[in-house]
Amino acid sequence: MSDSSENNQFNSDDLNFDDFQLEENLSEPAYTPLPERDLSFFKNIPVTVTLEVASKEVALGDLMKAGEGSVIELDKMNGEPLDVKVNGSLMGHAEVVVVNDKYGLRLIDVVDETLSAAFE
Repeated sequence: MSDSSENNQFNSDDLNFDDFQLEENLSEPAYTPLPERDLSFFKNIPVTVTLEVASKEVALGDLMKAGEGSVIELDKMNGEPLDVKVNGSLMGHAEVVVVNDKYGLRLIDVVDETLSAAFE
């Protein structure tokens, strides 16, 4: 039984790299790149844009004690830029503006340049 297990063992001397046929020109890519696709259909996918004023982590017990007239201090100072989130992910920062009697936002900075291109 020990003789058969010895015959199945790997021996690195048995490897012969000359048996492999390698490509002569290794500088060219081994794949053909696909042509660029028109991705303009992504521009019509709806997303949710949220302007977050501020936030605060509060213990549930403290929140249950809150009632009418209670004040919960938030983590932003007056005048600081607000967070703009797209589908919950931070996109950038903005300030509140009023346009035609409706609230709007004016972008101050954009965190991800690829996401900003979607709004152009």
